[in-house]
Amino acid sequence: MTNPISPISGVQLLEVAPEFAGQRIDNFLRTQLKGAPKTLIYRILRKGEVRVNKGRVKPEYKLQAGDVVRVPPLRLAERDEPAPVAQGLLERLDASIVYEDKALIVLNKPAGIAVHGGSGLNYGVIEAFRQLRPEAKDLELVHRLDRDTSGLLMIAKKRSMLRHLHQALRGDGVDKRYMALVRGAWPSAKKQVSAPLRKNNLRSGERMVEVSDEGKEALTVFRVLRRFGDFATLVEARPVTGRTHQIRVHAKYAGHSIAGDAKYGDDEFTREIRVLGGKRLFLHAYSLVVPLPDGGELRLEAPVDEMWEQALERLSV
Repeated sequence: MTNPISPISGVQLLEVAPEFAGQRIDNFLRTQLKGAPKTLIYRILRKGEVRVNKGRVKPEYKLQAGDVVRVPPLRLAERDEPAPVAQGLLERLDASIVYEDKALIVLNKPAGIAVHGGSGLNYGVIEAFRQLRPEAKDLELVHRLDRDTSGLLMIAKKRSMLRHLHQALRGDGVDKRYMALVRGAWPSAKKQVSAPLRKNNLRSGERMVEVSDEGKEALTVFRVLRRFGDFATLVEARPVTGRTHQIRVHAKYAGHSIAGDAKYGDDEFTREIRVLGGKRLFLHAYSLVVPLPDGGELRLEAPVDEMWEQALERLSV
């Protein structure tokens, strides 16, 4: 593999090494084109200026070992260092680590922090950890959580671990469970929601997801954890498929929107939860079971934050 492209370059032909097999072309280009904004990367992909084995590809194309990627001439701004992440956030994220070994970091991500920069944000969790762990050159997000969702988030420190976990996620090897506080009395008999989901980008650029027969198959398994009369229910949600905003949209589709969900929620219910001090999205990735490459299994649980706990205490009164 050649080194990342210099600030001023002609046409580059990059042969994909085995450790990059399975990575999306857009993410590959972001690591290779140091200093290139995401808008530039998606523009050259959309216009067909990036070729893989002499053919056009979409941003979601997954690279294979031995692929030859043609990158057009680019003039990139020199960027010796990324924008520094605030020390307070670095300390907060460092303290949120619940597991770390030589190949993997798992943290209990606080609500309100994006997993990566973009859309007006200079940095997110992954940029912060690249500053916290500068010796780990291959740090990559294994999966994502919405900005306002808290809970267990995996970051791979090695390409081999990233490939292993992506393969496990594509199968049924990873068990991720969430807690959600939803409106009303969720029926105990309602064990799952199966409804196809379709992404819809609004004119404003905001991404919305809706139930649609034209969408992709989506299945979420639900279980009641605790009831608060007919007003609210704490449920466990296990997404069998991994669609964008899946739990949030399926909860709404079932008639039980999640508290604090500004996009898919019920404004009146959210206001009443806010009165109790719950000024957040009540969706938390609390349990994770993943297979390890050596044949073992990693089991983790992450507690909710103080705001969540206090809101539920007040609901109980």
